[in-house]
Amino acid sequence: MIYFKFPFSETLYSTDRQQDKESISFHSFDRLRQIGFQGNIIEASELFSQEIITHESLLKDESHFNAETKDEYLHTLQHVIHVIKDEQLPKLVYSRRKIFREFEEIDLKQSFNNLCTTYPNAFRYIFNDGENAWMGAFSEVLGKFSKATGEFETMSLAGTLPVSEDWSEKEIEEQKPVTSYIQNVLEDYSENIRVSETYDHISGNIKHLRTDFKAVIKPEDLDALITDLHPTPAVCGIPKDICKKNIRKFEKFPRELYAGFIRIDTEESILYFVNLRCARLYRDSVHAFVGGGITAQSNPEKEWIETELKSEAILKNLVTI
Repeated sequence: MIYFKFPFSETLYSTDRQQDKESISFHSFDRLRQIGFQGNIIEASELFSQEIITHESLLKDESHFNAETKDEYLHTLQHVIHVIKDEQLPKLVYSRRKIFREFEEIDLKQSFNNLCTTYPNAFRYIFNDGENAWMGAFSEVLGKFSKATGEFETMSLAGTLPVSEDWSEKEIEEQKPVTSYIQNVLEDYSENIRVSETYDHISGNIKHLRTDFKAVIKPEDLDALITDLHPTPAVCGIPKDICKKNIRKFEKFPRELYAGFIRIDTEESILYFVNLRCARLYRDSVHAFVGGGITAQSNPEKEWIETELKSEAILKNLVTI
């Protein structure tokens, strides 16, 4: 089963599970794995109210993962910053899992409803295919393609602070290479690119710096464009290949679906959302995935606090017993 809501919409959707098409699919960060849901997209509020989504339907956690401690995180981040300085990298994204086990049961329906209420401007979803159960909410658009006009929209989203704080040079410099990277990729596919001013994007208790892009592309170029864009510097770093190599080297756990993307095929559009504020759900644990853009100016202690704030996106909305 899968249920989801689009940004700025409270209409609940699912699929009718017909086998003639795949309307929504989740792609792992490394693009080696894909989880798809068959059928046409349908409104599903009544279906959701009747659906039995129980804690017992989740698998037990047999991953045997132990979450990275704060000391381990700070120690590794010092090595990451050393590599960034040695390689003169503008940015490298380092992530961790926060594993929550202090509960007997989870009310999945109410947890998802809480997530939807807290993040109305996000793509929100919950799914369980029998082997994998995930829940998430994030509003970064990897791409939106109009089937009627050929217009492609995307965004540069980077830098994170609590809503009440002012931007520093670190966050501003972190967002700039993301913007440049996306513009350079789009220039290979379109001669007419429109770029917005950079502005604040509020997401719950935190904010990001955001720049929007629009360009007209050929429909046959869409898959190649998404391949070139993913993973963006917002979830990987720059240069892409060097950062991916160091992500594999330093991160304690595989990212799985975290920092991958979600593809939704509607009648009017093909949408791609980055899967960031998300968690894998087990019967006896919740694995929340969090990360941050690391630069030569990064302060490890502040980066730890940032990941703690990001983990609240999922964890504070869980209804547990």
